Amino acid sequence: MTQAELERTALVIAAHPDDGDFGAAGYVAQLAADGWLVDFLVCTNGAKGTEDRAMARERLIALRREEQREACRRMGVREVHFLDNEDGELTYDRRFLEQLVRKIREIRPHTVLTHDPTDIIIRDSFINHPDHRATGTATLDAVYPTARDYLNFPEHAVEGLEPHKVREILLWGTNQPNFDVDISGAVEAKIFALSAHVTQFGNKEEFVSFAASSWKDESGRYLERFRRITMQF
Repeated sequence: MTQAELERTALVIAAHPDDGDFGAAGYVAQLAADGWLVDFLVCTNGAKGTEDRAMARERLIALRREEQREACRRMGVREVHFLDNEDGELTYDRRFLEQLVRKIREIRPHTVLTHDPTDIIIRDSFINHPDHRATGTATLDAVYPTARDYLNFPEHAVEGLEPHKVREILLWGTNQPNFDVDISGAVEAKIFALSAHVTQFGNKEEFVSFAASSWKDESGRYLERFRRITMQF
């Protein structure tokens, strides 16, 4: 990968299928359209994402995986990776940290987008899922210091995976946004991506209403809001 490509590579790290779409699909679509290489990493298998009691577990896992692939095709994402940890039981441990560090060293992103793990209550409107908090915390620790230090998981070097410094982190689902992205031109792409998750949301028209109420600011722009961290060293 060339230096120019490295500077225009992003990795979305999400706990479940559809999380990254809700958090960043508009910006991802814009980045992809601008020539960025964007990958998705989904950390769980999505096995608990249904209210349909007749849905078989393995069927749901397969459906949600294909839904995420289709959503990513709609966003222009290069590739989707799955870790297949159990939905609802994600634990931040050394094994999970190694999985994340491995992907960061493989993909070598300039920018990582993930969950903000710092608050349990988000905007006084919903509870930050424990899988989201585990993913966000482990991702931040994977970015710094773990993926940067060759002494962490030195076995990676044997496989040709060198340390890597992520330069920018964008956290969605945050109480402390400091970076707004105007996605007015990509809001239809975001809705189109989310509508791929048929097992979760069904009717696309519901998303149009949701977008109007949740993503639109007072001036009429559609925004995705992030907490941006620019790594200085």
